[in-house]
Amino acid sequence: MMAPMRPPGTSALSGIGDTPVFPLTRVVPPGHADVWVKLEAGNPTGSYKDRMALSMISGAERRGDLKPGMTVVEFTGGSTGSSLAFVCAVKGYRLHVVSSDAFAKEKLDTMRAFGAELEIVPSDGGRITPDLFVRMRERTMALAAEPGTFWTNQFNNGDALLGYESIGVELLEQLGDSMTVYCGAVGTAGMLMGVGRALRRVLPAIQIVAFEPDGSPVLTTGRAGSHRVEGIGIGAVPPKFDRASVSDIRVVSEGDARALARRLAAEEGIFGGTSSAINVLGALTLARELGPGQRVVTVVVDSGLKYLAGDLYAAAPRVH
Repeated sequence: MMAPMRPPGTSALSGIGDTPVFPLTRVVPPGHADVWVKLEAGNPTGSYKDRMALSMISGAERRGDLKPGMTVVEFTGGSTGSSLAFVCAVKGYRLHVVSSDAFAKEKLDTMRAFGAELEIVPSDGGRITPDLFVRMRERTMALAAEPGTFWTNQFNNGDALLGYESIGVELLEQLGDSMTVYCGAVGTAGMLMGVGRALRRVLPAIQIVAFEPDGSPVLTTGRAGSHRVEGIGIGAVPPKFDRASVSDIRVVSEGDARALARRLAAEEGIFGGTSSAINVLGALTLARELGPGQRVVTVVVDSGLKYLAGDLYAAAPRVH
């Protein structure tokens, strides 16, 4: 039976959401719980951040905080910037993004393609460090103080949670009450908190597990450090992260995740970045602990097309 077609929309924004979920079949060893992934690369910019960007812009419009002729400002490592640039292009707003050379060139070029103005803050040798986010934030605060601007402020904006709740709503429609664990890596914490909130309204016993990269285990040890996983591990506890809302916090190896990203592409046909592979690697660990008869669910957050200029896929395995 063919899946129902998406109804006609009024603009490119209608392409956001309604993404598929399916089980992994080759990288999950025998004796593990089932691992299902929701593939967010089907959103218009190839990222789950489209949901957040639309929610933040639409919320600001409803409140009157954002009006025609104003400029939207934000600091971002790339996917949020690409999504904001897309939404602002459709809605007719100017966008000024503060980013860095530490992030994928593909993401920066995507923002420019959608018409955003980019301001690049230099990194320490291409590494994502806590002080980089501090400098990017300080510059954005200066821009936000100028008249005629609206700062989306993704780390504190409650509309971001509403945008991500849609993932949880879709998962409930797609998988019902069969989910044991929902898990994901923490950047702004918006996705984990928003999806968790939607799931627990219906499944109060579901476990919500947070992941962070081993190079910057702030949530588990309080130690900030450098790493190369875009979108997560900001070097501080994000304002939206609520420890009481999660069942556990796990540290995941960046190196092992990078290797898994290449396996996922070659063996499962799932083409994502390192943060997506951290989600899946953490989910596999939970699946081993839980055993058969349980279901672990996570998200492949974006497309591997955003990482081809880097070295993530330079050593992709040959599968026979």
